[in-house]
Amino acid sequence: MKYYAGLDVSLKEVSICVVDDDGKIIARGSAPADPDGVAGWLKNRSLAPDRIVHESGQLSIWLQRGMAQLGLPAICIDARKAHKTLSARLNKSDSADAEGLAQLARTNWFTPVHVRSGDADLLRSLIGARERLIRLRKHLEGHVRGMLKTFGIRLSGVGQGRQRQGFRDQLAAAGETDPVLRTIADGFIVAHSTLCQAAADLELAVKTKAKSHPVAKRLMTIPGVGPIVSLSFVALVDDPARFSKTSDVGAFLGLTPKRHQSGEMDWSGRVSKCGDAAMRGLLFEATSCVIRQVKRFCSLKSWAVRLAGRRGFRKAAVANARKIAVLMLTLWKTETNYQWTKEATA
Repeated sequence: MKYYAGLDVSLKEVSICVVDDDGKIIARGSAPADPDGVAGWLKNRSLAPDRIVHESGQLSIWLQRGMAQLGLPAICIDARKAHKTLSARLNKSDSADAEGLAQLARTNWFTPVHVRSGDADLLRSLIGARERLIRLRKHLEGHVRGMLKTFGIRLSGVGQGRQRQGFRDQLAAAGETDPVLRTIADGFIVAHSTLCQAAADLELAVKTKAKSHPVAKRLMTIPGVGPIVSLSFVALVDDPARFSKTSDVGAFLGLTPKRHQSGEMDWSGRVSKCGDAAMRGLLFEATSCVIRQVKRFCSLKSWAVRLAGRRGFRKAAVANARKIAVLMLTLWKTETNYQWTKEATA
C-alpha cells in the first residue's frame, strides 16, 4: 500500500495528513515546523509516504532542504496553483488544507517548483542587502530634503564621490540655523554616513564576487551586462538544465506576450510580467545601456536600434531584454563567451 502526505505549514506548527491509494485518511495531526519534527511524526506512526507535498512559502526552502537531507520524498509545489484547487473545498482550515494537499500528492495533480541551492540564496541575499541599503539611503535623503523645505532650506544635488559627503555638509550647515535642526542633523549625519559606508562595502563585495564567479564572468562579456545583472541572473536561474530550450527563459521572466484563445477569438496582449520583477528591471536597464551608451559595434545593439526606430524605444527595450536573457542562458549552457562582431568598413 502506498501512502501520500500533505503538509500545511505555518510558522510554529505543520498540519499533516496521510492518505492511501484510495484517498482514505490514514493519519492526521500536527508537528513542530521543522524537518526533524515532520520526520519524527511520521516515524512514530511507522509511515513512509511515497510522496510528501507542501506549498511554497516563507519556510518552504528551509523545510525542503532539511527533509531532503533526511531522505524524505518531499516536493514543494506552487502555492498559487494549489490555492485554486484548495479553495473549492467548503471549509478552510489547516487540517483541511493538509488533506487537500495529500489528495493532490496522491493524484499527482500539482506543479512542482524549483528550490534554489544554498549558494544561489547567498547570492540573492548579498544583492538584496545592497539594494536595500541603497534604498534606505535614498529614503533618508528624500526625507531630509522634504523636512528642510518647510523652513525654506533647499539642498542642492550631490554626486556619488567621497561617500556623498556633500549631502552631509549641507545638512550640517542647515543645522547651524536652529538648535532643534542641529539635533536632527547630528542624528541623520551619523545614520547617512553609516548607510553610505555599508552600501559601498556591499558594492565592493558584489563586484569581487562577480569577478571570481566563473559563470558571472562569462555573462559579463555581453554588452550592458554588469556584476549586478550577471549575479542576479545566476542566482535566479540557479540550474540552467531547468530549461530544455533557452527561449523558455523569456516566459520564465515574464517577457513574453500573454495569449488568450477561445473559439474564434485569439489575441496576444502585453508581456505577462510573471516571475521576478527585479530581474526584469535589471534586464531593462541593461538593454537601455546597450541602445544608448554602448559605443562599440555589435549585432545586439544594431538589432535593438533598428527595432526602436520601427516600434519605439520601450517595445525594443523589452524585446532586447528578452534577447539578452536568452543569450545569457545560452552562454551559460555552452560555456562560451560573447563574440563581438567586427564593424563593417567601407
